[in-house]
Amino acid sequence: MRGFLTIIADLYRYDGRCRFAFTVIFVVIVFALLSFISPCDPGSSYYAAPDQPPCKAHLFGTNSRGQDLFWNMTFAVRNSLAFGVITALLSRIIAIFVGLTAGYKGGLIDRIMMVINDSFVVLPVLPLLILVNFIMQGQMSMFQLAMFMALFGWAWDARLIRSQVLSLKEREFTFTSVFSGAKTSSILLSEHLPFVTPIVFSTTINNLLWAIGMEVTLAVLGLSNIGIPTIGTTIYWANQHQALISGVWWWLAAPVAISVVLFVALYLLVVGLGEYLDPRTRLQRMKGALSDERA
Repeated sequence: MRGFLTIIADLYRYDGRCRFAFTVIFVVIVFALLSFISPCDPGSSYYAAPDQPPCKAHLFGTNSRGQDLFWNMTFAVRNSLAFGVITALLSRIIAIFVGLTAGYKGGLIDRIMMVINDSFVVLPVLPLLILVNFIMQGQMSMFQLAMFMALFGWAWDARLIRSQVLSLKEREFTFTSVFSGAKTSSILLSEHLPFVTPIVFSTTINNLLWAIGMEVTLAVLGLSNIGIPTIGTTIYWANQHQALISGVWWWLAAPVAISVVLFVALYLLVVGLGEYLDPRTRLQRMKGALSDERA
């Protein structure tokens, strides 16, 4: 945990892109938490005058269904973030287990796991998700969809973790643990997992970005549960009511603007963390920052 906090502190201190990303993500999280004090029920309609442009009473305006977009978007962002986090965490569990086990065990276990891993790498995710949601007729809950997507979001990351463990198992501290009688699970969790934590953190953010993007894609196509407010379903209902043609541009502007800003922030965080993991760029950036502070 201390190493994770150190990474966060270094990224915030030495990388302006990450400072921007952390700030945006914090604001988005606070915005999502406002849903818990919302005076409006996201399932209710026509409690406000429809098609009202942004004003003091309705900061994001109202839609054609008579809903306040500001409060409606708090629920949408909360659900989209929750969906992305659940998908990312579930897929991390699979990726960590497969990566650590395959890299450390080697031999037949490694070959079997990598065959399964490579099978998931080549599977066409979007067509499969469209097929499953079509079969379920949009009645799949957000948690069920997150579990299904997690099955396809771990393969690339498991291979990255495995490659790191292949190096770690040849180091002296691993041999020392083996000779001292430590169990395999203890070696993987206590000795190897801390070294792959930066990779896990980076791939978690990347997977979060992928999961939210897939949810928006499915929702816009009408292939998810459109009764649940998310960023994607907000765009779906705006398209269904022909918001742009009707001149209700703010109905689309709110979810599109929030999603773009969130995606940019997550992308910058992934890029910044990727450079942080590279020792050469990390040292150069820290030296430059220290020189600026001394000046």
